[in-house]
Amino acid sequence: MARVTAQRQLARIDLARTLIRSPVDGIAGQRRLRLGQYVEVGAPLLAVVPEDAYVVANYKETQVDGMRPGQAARVEVDALGGHVLEGRVESFAPASGAEFALLPADNATGNFTKIVQRMPVRIRLDPGQPRQAQLRPGMSVVVTVDTRHD
Repeated sequence: MARVTAQRQLARIDLARTLIRSPVDGIAGQRRLRLGQYVEVGAPLLAVVPEDAYVVANYKETQVDGMRPGQAARVEVDALGGHVLEGRVESFAPASGAEFALLPADNATGNFTKIVQRMPVRIRLDPGQPRQAQLRPGMSVVVTVDTRHD
């Protein structure tokens, strides 16, 4: 009887090890597996799109003067018929988008033409807005930050 109990306990442990838990709440996407498929440790099985919504707006470096974290922002979503969502400036990227590019520009080669860089600005959307749940990564939006008030 003890042997059967031990086998049952081992089976429960093995079953518990087959559960996949996400570290964040979200929607599963890009499933890369099928029912019954064997997988190896560390193999990517799916992508999780977090439910907490934010927008990264790439402003010209000449446009970020006067922007501060906490300022109100309006996000107009093209795919939602121009529906406007409200949010706040959360943060600024530590460098321009060009610095993190796969092939960053090298101005040491004699190219002295000034090119206006883009600065990623993260906008956190206010929770509980109508149609916010329909927002998906990669959608086109137009962001307006209210720099009149600090």
